[in-house]
Amino acid sequence: MKVKMIEGGAARMRAAWERAGIVWGRLRGRVQEKLACQAGQGTTEYAILVGILVVIAILAITLFRPKLQELWDAIAAGINGL
Repeated sequence: MKVKMIEGGAARMRAAWERAGIVWGRLRGRVQEKLACQAGQGTTEYAILVGILVVIAILAITLFRPKLQELWDAIAAGINGL
C-alpha cells in the first residue's frame, strides 16, 4: 500500500514539475522575445538621433564659419593682450 502511494505521489510530482516547466518555458520565451524586439528598436532610434545631430552640427559650423572665426580671433587677441 505504501509503495503505491509513493509511486502515485512521484507521478503527481513529476506531472506538476512538467506543467511548471511548460509554463516557465512559455513565459521565458515571451520575455526574451519582448526584450530582443525592443532593444534593437531603441538602439536604432539613438543611432538615427545621433546622426541627425551630427548633420546639424556640421551644417551650423559650415554656415557660421566666418562668425566663429571672428569670435575665435577676438578671444585669442584678448588672451594675448593679458
